[in-house]
Amino acid sequence: MAASDAKDSASDYNEAIIPATLAGSRLDAALAAIFPAHSRSRLQAWLIAGYITLDGQRARPKHKVRGGERVCLTVPLAASSPTLAEAIPLTIVYEDESLLVIDKPAGLVVHPGHGHERGTLMNALLHHAPQLTEIPRAGIVHRLDKDTSGLLVVAKTLAAQTYLVRALAARRITREYWALVVGDLAQAGVIDAPIGRHPVERVKMAVRPGGKPARTHYEPLMRFGVATLVLCRLETGRTHQIRVHMAALGHALVGDPVYGRRKCADVRLARFSRQALHAQRLCLVHPVSGAPLCWESPLPADLATLLEALRGA
Repeated sequence: MAASDAKDSASDYNEAIIPATLAGSRLDAALAAIFPAHSRSRLQAWLIAGYITLDGQRARPKHKVRGGERVCLTVPLAASSPTLAEAIPLTIVYEDESLLVIDKPAGLVVHPGHGHERGTLMNALLHHAPQLTEIPRAGIVHRLDKDTSGLLVVAKTLAAQTYLVRALAARRITREYWALVVGDLAQAGVIDAPIGRHPVERVKMAVRPGGKPARTHYEPLMRFGVATLVLCRLETGRTHQIRVHMAALGHALVGDPVYGRRKCADVRLARFSRQALHAQRLCLVHPVSGAPLCWESPLPADLATLLEALRGA
């Protein structure tokens, strides 16, 4: 895409002069210093796509700057995405000009994909806040599996998204889950085990050497003999992390069709139709005000009913 074409389809246009203090830096590093609202990786992608020019010309991310050059940044719209807005009800627990916190029901897919082009959380977000077409992934910062319920944060501006992505990577966002696992788990602990793609079943993840670092804290809350309600706190956010880690511990999530047992002797557990996982608590520092914020979500009806049945046993 030519730079002029990029500018025509943009949502925002910025110019800056590279200061002499950045002389000798790589262009992408200089851009990250000049435009701190955007991540370095995003700026690199925009450089390659032609949305950023240096003295009117396209340049490579590793180009060394001398200072004094004029940089033009044309922030692209994401409106060219085929994702369509749909009037899908959302449970909103918080919203302001920068953030949106959603209590996602089980069964709602977060991102469109093969077999789920419509009816997703992203479709719903684009209907609720059309300006999210300008934000990559409609502002979604982290995801929950389709059948996991609970809290999820969405950024409503590019600056907020960059801030939250960095905060997530720096482990400054607290995410706590309630998980009902099979068996009697008596002790709290930490699972520090790398997670990577399963070597044979490519749709699964697994604990394996060479995987990405993954760390989960867990603490039993209620013990029922056949099952245990566990509080899990994530330090990292790998795909299926809690499901993989608890299965590796020998206590797979109740109802997990991928990592759990295919049959369960207890009929109450066997009838539960999804992995028993709920994102119960979310805490972060607001990207604009700097205020600490926390939200909690009550147990969804299906999991609450199962716990009540186990208590009455």
